[in-house]
Amino acid sequence: MLHEPLTLYKLIVLYMLNKAQSELTTTQISDFILGKEYTNYLTLQQVFGELMDAGFTKADSSHNRTLLTLTPEGKETLNFFENQINETIKEEILEFLRDNEISIRNEVSVLADYYKNTGGDYMTSLVVKERGEILIELKLQSPTVEIAKTICDKWQDKNEEIYSYLMKTLL
Repeated sequence: MLHEPLTLYKLIVLYMLNKAQSELTTTQISDFILGKEYTNYLTLQQVFGELMDAGFTKADSSHNRTLLTLTPEGKETLNFFENQINETIKEEILEFLRDNEISIRNEVSVLADYYKNTGGDYMTSLVVKERGEILIELKLQSPTVEIAKTICDKWQDKNEEIYSYLMKTLL
């Protein structure tokens, strides 16, 4: 049995990333772990940091979320210690991933970010992925940060419509 709770929380995060069909956001992982009251928010943030520092996960932050990916080192560690996770916890994780599959996929497949370019304007980067492959990627320049934020926010709702329009128009 594990002697340190932090170790269990780290294994839970690694297990979730391994069993998910795609990357997971820190918010999605937090929703599960905090929802089950396994630990508190500050401890979970420590867990995320330590997993990244150890090279077991990789984080990709953009506009309003941080995506976590399991690294080969993290997978190897999980394979070695997976038996330390209680079977009930494993079942709860699998149930959470099943129950939230569509929202998880949508949240990590539609990406939007912006940054200030050298000319002083803002560049928005809009992406839709499917099974890790980019379906569409658009870059749009906007004169203000407010417009860039609006574009990123609307991309979440309008990406399918825009993709469909482009495909119809181009084909």
